[in-house]
Amino acid sequence: MTANPSPSPTPPAPFSSAAAADLEELGRAVKEAQYRHHRALDTRLAAVGTTLAQWDALRAIARTPGASAHELALATFQGDQSFGTLASRLAAQHLIERRPGRGRRIEHHLTATGEQVLSAGTTVAREVLAASFGPLDDGERAVLLGLLRRIGGTGEPTA
Repeated sequence: MTANPSPSPTPPAPFSSAAAADLEELGRAVKEAQYRHHRALDTRLAAVGTTLAQWDALRAIARTPGASAHELALATFQGDQSFGTLASRLAAQHLIERRPGRGRRIEHHLTATGEQVLSAGTTVAREVLAASFGPLDDGERAVLLGLLRRIGGTGEPTA
């Protein structure tokens, strides 16, 4: 009579249930912080006549004048169609100009009014973020930024 071979051991789970719960809690904490920022920014930006999505688009255009809609969609975490709709609204409000570029490319530029709205929005954003990150000292902010860049795939900040 031959003995039954023992079943092969089950490989260990990559995370214990406690570790998985901690990861879920960490993910939720990041999401909560982002949600609070977005709500505070949207509320305060309304007072200067813009929204978070519009201000972010203006900021992206200011950083890369002449960029295409696709480049700006990537920079603002939007799809091409969503950014195109947003850019149409910004153009209708005379905040941006769309100019023909090489080939079929349409380039985006801020107008003087767009620069004013961007400036007012930037003041608001700095106030909101300063209040949000106020409890952290400069070293803690640098560590947090480095960690978020590391998990976000953008690498460590350069000094």
